[in-house]
Amino acid sequence: MSLSREFAAFVAGLRYEDLPAAVVDRAKGVTLQALSSALVAHDSAAAKQALALMQDEEAGGGGRATVLCSGAKLTKAGAAFVNAETIFAGGKWDTFRMLTHPGTAILPAALAAAEASGASGKAFLTGVAAAYEVMERMAADFIPTVMARGFHAGPVFGIFGAAIAAAKIEGFDAQKVHDAIAQCVNLASGNLEGIRSGGRSLREGGAVRNALLAVALARHGTPGGETVLEGEAGFYHSYAGNNRGDLRYSFTGDNRATLAKITAGLGRDWVFLETLYRIYSTAGYNIAHVDVTAALVREHGIRYEQIDRIEAVVNWLETEYPSPAFPIASRGLAAPASVGSTPYFTAYGAVTGGYPMLRGDRPGPGDEDPPAVLDLMQRVKLIPQVRRTLFGPRITIFTQDGKSYTREGTGREFIWDFDEEARRIRPIAPGLAISEAQFERLIDCCRHLDTLDRAAQTLIGLTIPGPR
Repeated sequence: MSLSREFAAFVAGLRYEDLPAAVVDRAKGVTLQALSSALVAHDSAAAKQALALMQDEEAGGGGRATVLCSGAKLTKAGAAFVNAETIFAGGKWDTFRMLTHPGTAILPAALAAAEASGASGKAFLTGVAAAYEVMERMAADFIPTVMARGFHAGPVFGIFGAAIAAAKIEGFDAQKVHDAIAQCVNLASGNLEGIRSGGRSLREGGAVRNALLAVALARHGTPGGETVLEGEAGFYHSYAGNNRGDLRYSFTGDNRATLAKITAGLGRDWVFLETLYRIYSTAGYNIAHVDVTAALVREHGIRYEQIDRIEAVVNWLETEYPSPAFPIASRGLAAPASVGSTPYFTAYGAVTGGYPMLRGDRPGPGDEDPPAVLDLMQRVKLIPQVRRTLFGPRITIFTQDGKSYTREGTGREFIWDFDEEARRIRPIAPGLAISEAQFERLIDCCRHLDTLDRAAQTLIGLTIPGPR
């Protein structure tokens, strides 16, 4: 059986009752995270631009789907595009293996499909879980190699997650799921050169729009090839350079993968549970620098005035963003410490014990950084290490009295259950367009998603300001 057939059988046959409790809990959490990110960005230039673009593009068309936070009506593809761009602009993404952000693609597609079909909360959660599992299994070992070929792994793999979510929620059988996957191979795209040369790349928004086209093609009977993923001219040959599992780069240092591993344990071993929450609006690898350093200074009562310097041992790929083949000089080891750099966030954690939840990766208008942060970041040294756990820095603080204190990050500091996700995301409430009481209702609806009759209508409605 081909990879696409294995995935199709899994997706079509998956029932809500088959989902482990931890998977249901995680599906609720990533839903809350994505909706919270959209709320943060409700008034951003990027969200406004995306809405204006789609309203112009679809002028005169019918509106079957609702845009988050605004209530505007667009086609399913149009609303999913705007919602993906808005979630992306908010910066509160989830993260898988550093360079993919599944929720920015999967949740917009799931909401569009669920709203159009009137899907229940259980159907919605099942579609979300299936989508994360397929996308993350496809991407897991191949992300660094795909990036090294100039593609951006986020949209390249995100299209599959978005299509699976919509196909499952719409009730596709295995044949149609297979055909949707096959059409995603034809429509997958994403490139690195734009962000390296001063541009703004089209990422998950474009992937979601193309995913819904792939789903529409499958719905209307367009057949897909049998070996579109693993075939001699298939997806992995095209995007990873070969269909043998030879890797140019890997997170672990092992440059060999097997395609059979992609579906091994499917439905039993849930890769979805490795998904992290990017709680601060910065590159994912920086979030652990804030929290691990903050925990270290709390544990030992270390004050800024006592710190001589800080060393952080990190996975080497975290210092070669977006890829060792195409690094951005301003983010590399040779670049001086600056606002928005990893040393900046390490220093922020040491000086303040956290990072502002409603800020991006640098001060906004009227904001100022603590002078101690700007001083200390110059004394933070990154030490890259092959095979180091992703998002698991080893932080050592050297104090002026000659002592040193170390804390090991595990890479799992940002993997948590729904209740912890709700606790960690609540501090954004004062900066949202909806009231804090309405945000609490949204949190509660996500917590009880499996009891809702029309999940998307309820969730989307709670992101729109005003009485509900």
